[in-house]
Amino acid sequence: MTPRTLADGAVLRAAQPGDEDGLLEAIRGLAVYEREPDAVENTVEAIAETFFGAEPKAFAHVVVRGGAIVGIAIWFLTYSTWTGRHGIWLEDLFVQDDQRGRGYGKALIASLAAVCVERDYSRLEWTVLDWNEPSIAFYRSLGAVPMEEWTTRRLTGAELEDLARVVG
Repeated sequence: MTPRTLADGAVLRAAQPGDEDGLLEAIRGLAVYEREPDAVENTVEAIAETFFGAEPKAFAHVVVRGGAIVGIAIWFLTYSTWTGRHGIWLEDLFVQDDQRGRGYGKALIASLAAVCVERDYSRLEWTVLDWNEPSIAFYRSLGAVPMEEWTTRRLTGAELEDLARVVG
């Protein structure tokens, strides 16, 4: 992705080695915003391997202002068996509280839409907490529609391990 200058001298660009601390700080900021401040187990080392290792499995776009990361969009590839094409799953979109209202969130999500269009991906998808009215309104303003007939399911911890033992 080509870096792009945004409002107030901020720069939107792909994450790069050296951004690990800023990415982790933003992830922790999102956890606080989502009322789960103690849920983050991620580390700088895990971020370095995931995003910048030999075989990256996740990607990030960042907004940098004044030398600090103030916004992130963390994403990975999905695949639709129905369209036969990849898509993007937006895992995290976060802009620091004091940096909101400058268009950074819209620029981050628009950068992912641009990746989809460039690469002929069929979808850009994400989840949002049902109580998060400001984000829901923001996504609605972009033209995003809820997938009301779909419900996310998750396996973690002991249940995940128990199920894995079925195939031994």
